[in-house]
Amino acid sequence: MGIFENGPEYELRKKTDFAPPKVTLAEIHAAVPKHLYEKSTLKALKYVARDVFFASLFYYLATYIDPLCKALDNQYAGHHQAFEVGRWTLWSVYWFWQGVTLAGWWCLGHEAGHGTMSPHSWVNHLLGFTLHTSILVPYYSWRSTHHAHHKATGSIERDENWVPRTRTDYELPPEGVAHVMDYHDIFEETPIYTLIRIAAMQLFGWHAYLTYNALGSRMYPPGMRTNHFSPYSPLFKPQERWNIIISDVGLLGMFATLYYYGKQVGLANFIKFYFIPYLLANHWIVMLTFLHHSDPTIPHYRAKEWSFLRGAVATVDRPLLGWIGRFFLHNVSHDHVAHHFFSMIPFYNQPEVTERIKAVLKDNYNYDSTNTFYALYRSFSECCFIEDDGEIVFYKNKDGVAQRNLSSNALGSDSGYSSSDNEQEKGDKKTV
Repeated sequence: MGIFENGPEYELRKKTDFAPPKVTLAEIHAAVPKHLYEKSTLKALKYVARDVFFASLFYYLATYIDPLCKALDNQYAGHHQAFEVGRWTLWSVYWFWQGVTLAGWWCLGHEAGHGTMSPHSWVNHLLGFTLHTSILVPYYSWRSTHHAHHKATGSIERDENWVPRTRTDYELPPEGVAHVMDYHDIFEETPIYTLIRIAAMQLFGWHAYLTYNALGSRMYPPGMRTNHFSPYSPLFKPQERWNIIISDVGLLGMFATLYYYGKQVGLANFIKFYFIPYLLANHWIVMLTFLHHSDPTIPHYRAKEWSFLRGAVATVDRPLLGWIGRFFLHNVSHDHVAHHFFSMIPFYNQPEVTERIKAVLKDNYNYDSTNTFYALYRSFSECCFIEDDGEIVFYKNKDGVAQRNLSSNALGSDSGYSSSDNEQEKGDKKTV
């Protein structure tokens, strides 16, 4: 399979008419043994220590890049350009590895927010707050909206992020009237312009979501009032306000620390050592979360057909960065379907959970071996909008065409929502 080819799993989904899964939550839960729920504070601390060690190691090695290249340049005169190329190559290597490592900090903070790092809630909050604040993430604020996302994954009305925009949002003509050019006027772009927009989303999409709820739920007021920093933001309940303030105080403390650090090392070194890895960490965060829930072959549900189970299945496992993603990103993309069913199970047990639930979900399990960067371009360019009506809908592309069809018996069937769905949501709350 080439870099710019769809994975066979993706192609098979495109050719298969979609029908919601018939499996029940009871069957899925029965497939997962109880010992996988067990949490170990010691094991979690080992993972944190490992990630801090690698971040420190990469930083330490990076302190030798400029002195080493300068010394070689002085020793071997006449090769300045070659050593400059070598210097920036080494910096690029550092930025990649440090960016991935800091994204791993985010993943561990995310796990702490779910209460899976320790059976003790104070340990979870201490680890999550520390890790997230160090990379300028408002721990309690994002934890709140992320839990809301888990309760309503795939719901057009209630999901918290990566919510599709509709035909009406883009002021497109009705489906029976619209021509291809109507779609092209809005969505057709040159590949270069598309890549520029992707880069902007990857580097600053995380900040846009935190600051003004970009591509977040439409049930909140638009604009800057809906943000992750105000304790009075409509994103939060009144009883959460002190937690939001604590997140903000933590961020202010981190900004002060970074300002002091920048004064000590200078602006250029601050950008090279911290700011660029920080931006690249945000890139991995946006990339993995976007691709979990934005795919032309994955459905979104309106209220009549949505259930917790259907929403949990409506996400995709991807081998993001291969073993690097397994090691540094803590299985977050490889086992995301399992995470949505069992967010109370520690990440180091999720690979086994994936294997267990695959046997139950069978053809309803979504995996995509497509090169992840190509999948990013594919989803960004093809997941354009959804229709204003329809209880189960798929993204449509720049030609106004969906890549997957509904089967004739997809609608009107039992949505699978039962009391066990409510118990799943209650279980999520109890673990954090």
